[in-house]
Parts: sequence; structure tokens; C-alpha cells
Amino acid sequence: MSAERTAATELAPVEPRDEGEPCINAPAVFGAGVGSATFLPTPTVGERPLRFSAEGLPDDLAIHEHTGVIAGRADRAGETTIRVTATNAHGMDEKAIQLVVGGRLALAPPLGWNSWNCWGASVDAAKVRAAAEAMVSTGLAAHGYNYVNIDDGWQGERGGPLGALQPNEKFPDMKGLCDHVHSLGLRIGIYSTPWVKSYAGYNGGSTGKCIKQRQPDAMERGWCLGETSYHTEDARQWAEWGIDYLKYDWGPWEVEDVRAMADALEACGRDIVYSLSNCAPFPQAGEWARLANCWRTTGDICDEWENMSSIGFTQDRWTPYGGPGHWNDPDMLVVGWLGWGEVRENRLTSDEQITHITLWALLAAPMLIGCDMTGLDDFTLRLLCNDEMLQVNQDPLGRQGWCLREVRRADPSGRPMHHAHVYVRPLHDGALAVGFFNRGPEAATVEVT
Repeated sequence: MSAERTAATELAPVEPRDEGEPCINAPAVFGAGVGSATFLPTPTVGERPLRFSAEGLPDDLAIHEHTGVIAGRADRAGETTIRVTATNAHGMDEKAIQLVVGGRLALAPPLGWNSWNCWGASVDAAKVRAAAEAMVSTGLAAHGYNYVNIDDGWQGERGGPLGALQPNEKFPDMKGLCDHVHSLGLRIGIYSTPWVKSYAGYNGGSTGKCIKQRQPDAMERGWCLGETSYHTEDARQWAEWGIDYLKYDWGPWEVEDVRAMADALEACGRDIVYSLSNCAPFPQAGEWARLANCWRTTGDICDEWENMSSIGFTQDRWTPYGGPGHWNDPDMLVVGWLGWGEVRENRLTSDEQITHITLWALLAAPMLIGCDMTGLDDFTLRLLCNDEMLQVNQDPLGRQGWCLREVRRADPSGRPMHHAHVYVRPLHDGALAVGFFNRGPEAATVEVT
């Protein structure tokens, strides 16, 4: 590790992973559907084995004694407070969690991993399985990361009893993979598009003659909506496999297409978080907030300072639309070793990665890791497992932070340039999380009350 990264590591503290007394890191509030299969992990730090119990659960939900997963089918809407207890050889911890049945899912920003920024379209079942196992072995799962999401590249031909999209040869047993991820106390996600073909050229959610296209070469690539769509069939298939999260990717969006998949997921019989990608049209921000759990506010992120910072520091206009169950998504985390198919070292400096994580926490953004989970270094783990940062990100009030003050200086030509920013985010207990950022080449002094 370089001297620069060693110094930065000291700025990203983390408690020892999976050692000593239990500490429950579950969100303060869970959302579940009425009558649908629910799968809610309760991440907990502490020496294994752990034993879990819960008081106040509805009769149709139960907690797994060894994994802490709350599962079942709640048959009536309502809100209740449950009390979860985790015990090991060193002691116990207890946490009150509000359970909301019949409202929105994802009442805290999703935490997890997505395969694209590391593996691109070369993703396969073995890589996903390894990522899930690494999420547990590194302690990330104990700190709250619990989604293991398959991006573009799994899709095969349409068929099966439901006439749904089936996996290709890289995923020979999708149901078995889902079961394995669930056995680790984690959730699993999948990728699709309403187009005939995905961005990577795999089969999508419609077939037949192109009926809508907005790009000059769209018909040749299949980047268009086909005359026959399979929202219901595909959603039911994902529910049968045990999918917990959908990344739905195309552009530009139209409200009717977003609503069609939202309705299919609502009726599929399983709680599946609905995430829209990419570049949400801002004029319809209220519609995305009503129909989806997350929506990409931007194009694709990469591990370059100008790209990451230009995305992160331009999210203020979206602030009114984010909140519990409906989150603005400035794209995945670009920390650790990335590569989009060929894994390499990160191009962001350690300070830039600290800025990235701090800003995403203040923005109440979904935090999906994009790196090779099997090669996590100590700096990246400390950064991702910083509990104070995660508590800000997961704060149950769900208010997105915004730029309170920006200090600009002129460059040698007299043109104003970004220099320092002060971000503020209200928290549920009346406190404020405040972030100070210096984007300029020199030290800056900024005062706030």
C-alpha cells in the first residue's frame, strides 16, 4: 500500500469486523408488501455464531434463528414496532425496528454490490457466487450491505412454462444461485430492459417489430421497444427464482413503460425493489418518485475525478423527490478495483474516494459497490464499513442533503471555478450531518454556525 493510501486509511476508521459483542446494523425501518414473499436481512457485527430472536412480528413473518433474516408473507397492511435481539458468546444487542406493511419497499437506500463496473457483460454465476461469499467473509454484510445484483449479460432465450426470459449458459441454475445467496442472509438482484436487446446485446423484455425508437441506429441494435412485451411473464419468473431487486435499463423513458413494469412487479407475488436506469428525465421527476424505488439521475459513472465529482456535486435539483421508498440514484460506487471486464487499480486517489463516499452518504444515495469483491483491500473495506458514514446514509428521516454554501475563486483568466462546498443533511433526531469539501488546488477556510 502506498504512503498516500496508508495515510488516507487512517481517515477511514472502522471497528473490527465480526469480532466481540453483537451490534445490529439493520435500518431503523423496513418496508414489506401485503401478501408477497418478504426477505429482510438484519445485518449484525459480532463473533459468530449469532442467535437471533424478534418480538412483535406479525404472525405470518418469522426471523431465522441463525441468519437473522425476517421472511414470510404479511397478510395485512399496517405499521408495528418489532424488537430484534442478537446474542453470542460475548453478549447481546437489541434494536427496535419499525415494520411498515403495505407501503413502499426500500425505506432506506439500498446497500450492496452490482456486477457491471467490475465484470461488464462477462459476468457469470461463479463470479456472482464469489461476490456474495466475499460480502459475508469481509464483514460488509454485517455492516448492512446485502444486495448482490447481476447486471447485463445473464439473458438467454425466452421460454419455460411462463414464456419468460431464461438465463444463458453462464447461469445454468438461476434458482439455485438465488437460493445460495439467500442462504448467506443476502438478497439478489437482476437486470432487464423493455427493449428487444439490452445495451450489451442480450435479449430484453420485448420481441417483434420495433414500435418505438429514438436513436438513429436503434433498430439495428434492437435498442427499441418491440411490438410484444412480457412484463408480467418476466416479473413472475423473477419472483419464482427469488429475485429481490430489478435494475430496469433503457432510454429515454416514458411514463407508460415505467408504469407497466411497476404494475407487473406489484402483482408478481414477491417484494422486488424497482430501480430505473439511466438518465431520468427531470421534468417527470414526480412520476419516477411515485412509480419506482430508485432512479438514475445521471449517465454512467467512472473512476475519474471530473466524472465522479461532476455527478456528485450537481444533485441539488433532485432533492425534493428523494425520500423513504423513492431515492435519487447518482449511480454506483467507484471504489476498489474496477475495470468493466478487465479488473485494474482504481484511478481515483484515496482522498477522491473518501470524497465520493462522504458525498453519497449525505445525498441519501443507494450505495452499490462496483468493484471486485474478492480483491478488497484494507483501505476500501475501512471506507465502506465506516459506521458513522453508513448511519448518515441510512438515517430513517430520508432527507437528501444539499449544498448550503459554495465558495468560488477565479482562475488566472478571471473565470469563476469551483472551490469549496458545505453540504448539510437533516437527521431524524434533529441533528445535522455537515460535509466540507474542497475541490480547489489550495487550502480553503469556510465557516458555518
